[in-house]
Amino acid sequence: MSANKVGFISLGCPKALVDSERILTQLQADGYQIVPDYHSAQVVIVNTCGFIDAAKAESIETIGEALEENGQVIVTGCLGSDEAQIRQHHPNVLHVSGPQAYEEVVSAVHQQLPPPTKNPYLDLIPKTGVKLTPRHYAYLKVSEGCNHQCRFCIIPSMRGKLVSRPIGEVMQEAEALIEAGVKELLVIAQDTSAYGVDVKYRMDFWQGRPLKTRLFDLCQALGSFGEWIRLHYVYPYPHVDELIPLMAEGKILPYLDIPLQHGSPAVLKRMRRPAYTENTLKRIEAWRAICPDITLRSTFIVGFPGETEDEFEELLDFIQEAQLDRVGCFTYSAVEGAAANELPGAVPEEVKQHRYDQFMSLQQSISELKLEQKIGQSIELIIDQIEPSCVIARSRGDAPEIDGQVFLDNNNQFSVGEKIWAQVIRTDAYDMWAEPVIKNNT
Repeated sequence: MSANKVGFISLGCPKALVDSERILTQLQADGYQIVPDYHSAQVVIVNTCGFIDAAKAESIETIGEALEENGQVIVTGCLGSDEAQIRQHHPNVLHVSGPQAYEEVVSAVHQQLPPPTKNPYLDLIPKTGVKLTPRHYAYLKVSEGCNHQCRFCIIPSMRGKLVSRPIGEVMQEAEALIEAGVKELLVIAQDTSAYGVDVKYRMDFWQGRPLKTRLFDLCQALGSFGEWIRLHYVYPYPHVDELIPLMAEGKILPYLDIPLQHGSPAVLKRMRRPAYTENTLKRIEAWRAICPDITLRSTFIVGFPGETEDEFEELLDFIQEAQLDRVGCFTYSAVEGAAANELPGAVPEEVKQHRYDQFMSLQQSISELKLEQKIGQSIELIIDQIEPSCVIARSRGDAPEIDGQVFLDNNNQFSVGEKIWAQVIRTDAYDMWAEPVIKNNT
């Protein structure tokens, strides 16, 4: 087996995926070859997730598998913040580091497997760095960390306080991605709408233009590329209202991912959620008045400590009135280190599951009806995948991995990453079927 081969496993959310891309880019710059299997690798890196118990269990299991199959394992990521827990299960891992520890991970690889004196792969590294997403879309991380103290969350303890990237740096990365053929940028952070708060919206420059480190300014600038710009993890602060006209004008996608978490003000207060006093339903109504095509995605938690039947009914009423387009739901899971663990009124597991089933049944009926209303409409799609029997695409209202898909017959007309227009002919609760009406050479 030749030297300098590294295996890599990336677990968790899109933010962790971006961390993985940065580590891989540096390793390739240092002359390492990235390989897709345990047996040809001389060392394996596992980028872990530690947000909820199920994610922790998956990370621990994956580390164990890597040790069994390869034996030389470096651990990083969110679960790496708790080295004692990792070593309790797997004492023989080579090195453990927390999230964003790019240099530490690369240094650990160097120690285990010294880099070559000459890098044969340097000229092969794209300007955009190594990407783990398909060529036509990419995640654009604008900040790290979070300033909130939500009781159910341990992200601030793992990833620290908010640190915004300079807007000039973000725009340079975005520009390089667009030049490399990316057709869709997914803007992410722990709290995207807080972008720039920590630096007091400091002025920076891109292409000689002054820009404030602020979400509105960033969206305006990103919109100038003429490609799909999708916003994720946006808290409903008042200044988010400024973004809706940009969506109505076609500058950015009419899509907003807002983690609302609950519909009861009392539960939101116990959660210590930011902006919980905002009248969200009125805001949603105002957004739709400005941009009728806006797609709203959110996530919710049922069974938070102390959640009463009346508070759960408030959540169902909220969902019914809000008529959100894309919704995910989780039963509350006690995360080690979360302040919510100290709250009284733990909800029994069977009650959590029953509430989850009720919630999802209601939301499924809402989603089914909303998608049914799209039958006969012409919508813009981006092609994600081409199978022998069909083409798999997404609409402007669907983010990769988490939302629905659009299926078309494979007539060998299209290529991955191409944008086309199609007419919706059939729908179910989450997906659509369509026929192309205009072929667009974008």
